[in-house]
Amino acid sequence: MKLHTIDTGYFKLDGGAMFGVVPKTIWQKLNPPDSNNLCTWAMRCLLIEDGKQLILIDCGLGNKQDAKFFSYYEPHGDDSLEKSLNKHGFTASDVTDVLLSHLHFDHCGGAIVRDSSGKLIPAFPNATYWSHEQHWQWATVPNAREKASFLSDNILPIQQSGQLRFAATDSFDVHPSIQMKTVNGHTESMFVPHIAYKGYTIVYCADLFPSKAHLPLPYVMAYDTRPLLTLNEKKALLDQSATGNYLLFFEHDPITELCSLQNTERGVRDKESLRLSELI
Repeated sequence: MKLHTIDTGYFKLDGGAMFGVVPKTIWQKLNPPDSNNLCTWAMRCLLIEDGKQLILIDCGLGNKQDAKFFSYYEPHGDDSLEKSLNKHGFTASDVTDVLLSHLHFDHCGGAIVRDSSGKLIPAFPNATYWSHEQHWQWATVPNAREKASFLSDNILPIQQSGQLRFAATDSFDVHPSIQMKTVNGHTESMFVPHIAYKGYTIVYCADLFPSKAHLPLPYVMAYDTRPLLTLNEKKALLDQSATGNYLLFFEHDPITELCSLQNTERGVRDKESLRLSELI
């Protein structure tokens, strides 16, 4: 089995929203904002190659929304989902499974594209798309707080295509090395996949830990629907990770791809920043 980092580019989000109750005097040192208070964040996905299986976890923002939408988030950078797949010798047609951590637009926008006639179709024609059934219901009948993050163009065509299936927590039967965990603080039933790889447990953090800067417990995004629950979920994973051979894979950190952890006087903190390609 091989793991590949799939870089799909960068976008911008409000720094205050990303760091919640943490004062700007502190968080601006971690991710410096521009004149509009926007910070740059990655959209980093993960590809799992194993024999005939090619499993993609999340798929970035995509490119099908209009100019007004993109003006809010300023997507930029030279990387794209297609280019990153090609870099590793694959195309969208090779992907057998797309595992969606959750259905916020920056995690699933690349799942659906427009064809030459403007019709919305799956970007991965031969793949099964996996979601959590409770989260799917949450996303398709959204609450007012999250409604702007759940775009019907990204979600409904997946089901209409017939390629949607629901994965069960802790028993993702598509691959024996992937264990599905769910957390509920950021949004209802978000997947945090745990992947056994080269003697490590690689944790795809999604939005539980958007970046390395979010390791301290109080650093919880204002986007989270249940911030106190997020805090408890962070603590549980950090406690488990610090005593095991865990590596955290960050979807949104603009610099750090992966890190190991250690116990310190200030709690569990990062030990070493790594890249997947460095694991042997």
